[in-house]
Amino acid sequence: MNLNPDILELLKNPKRALVVSLPVRMDNGRIKVFTGMRVQHWDAFGPFKGGIRYHPQVCLDEVKALAIWMSIKTAVVGIPYGGAKGGIICNPKEMSVNELEHLTRRFTHEIMDIIGPYRDVPAPDVYTSEREMAWIYDTYSEAQGYAVPEVVTGKPISVGGSLGRREATSRGTVITIREAAKRLKLNLKGASVAVQGFGNVGYYAAVLIAEYGSKIVAVSDSQGGIYNPDGVNPKKVMEHKNKTGSVVGYPGTKQISNAELLELDVDILIPAALENQLLAENAPRIKAKIVGEGANGPTTPEADEILYKNGVFVVPDILANAGGVTVSYMEWVQNLTRESWSEDEVNTKLEQRMVQAFNEVYQVYQQEKVHMRTAAYIVAFRRIAEAVEARGIFP
Repeated sequence: MNLNPDILELLKNPKRALVVSLPVRMDNGRIKVFTGMRVQHWDAFGPFKGGIRYHPQVCLDEVKALAIWMSIKTAVVGIPYGGAKGGIICNPKEMSVNELEHLTRRFTHEIMDIIGPYRDVPAPDVYTSEREMAWIYDTYSEAQGYAVPEVVTGKPISVGGSLGRREATSRGTVITIREAAKRLKLNLKGASVAVQGFGNVGYYAAVLIAEYGSKIVAVSDSQGGIYNPDGVNPKKVMEHKNKTGSVVGYPGTKQISNAELLELDVDILIPAALENQLLAENAPRIKAKIVGEGANGPTTPEADEILYKNGVFVVPDILANAGGVTVSYMEWVQNLTRESWSEDEVNTKLEQRMVQAFNEVYQVYQQEKVHMRTAAYIVAFRRIAEAVEARGIFP
């Protein structure tokens, strides 16, 4: 890229990192102090944007890395945001709804000076959801004295959330897989698909790609996986999971492990679970023609090289799963203008932006003879560098 070393030095460091103590009165009457953090990487295009995660292993370095990742992701799809991330060190599985609400509202209060519709717009992440976003929206609005729905995205529909948001990450993933299939002359009708991770992203990805006539032959969750070469109905598998707690045991399927699922002889593999699933050890055995990364970071750099050399076409996470932040941007625009768009309108705008982003990355992939992940980074950093250079450094 011949990136200006001064620009590189700037982008290696987040603009701001705030760590706060969060005293919360627990249900047993005792006060417990949690640690929260918000990292804002760079805002050359517009407000910072990024989720807030609740997890016992959250640390500042992780949040810094994820904030940079968000800068890259928003730049790849060309939406006017910078990157941010937030986190609270806690175990939400061991906390009541009342404790979580108090924790969320306290955190909002402590970071209120650095968030806002034109400053930093949080969103859900690991173990946070529409519910927590509604609490942040309410806390911030109470402090301002009027409703400010545009302060967060990923809210419930009833308080300004966008139609189409729940499926947006999956829809973006499937759109980019469809575009990759076109380049590889692979017909999605009848194509075999394996989906690792049957949460929100994996489930909707399976449903949406099945609408193209693809055959879902394997899915998995944290308990294990199922396989049927003739295909399964993802909606019925989800009904089974809701009843039993896992996809395992779905009638007419063979039980397999998550590791075995990755190495199945399928046309399309969608890793939509945890990071570091495709490694140097198993990458040589990946038989899929296309890997569409619904999850963040499922492929290690070593595996990336192996897959590229073996002719596996990887649609990287920063492109494939950017549908979520893209529709978050649309939610923000609707809130700012006090408009409400139909689901078809949202999906149409998402389709246009994801196809354009894919084409831009694919063009660099061909020109530079690099794999798609490097091509996506090139597209992102070119945009960020141009914006930083155009604005200059104050003072």
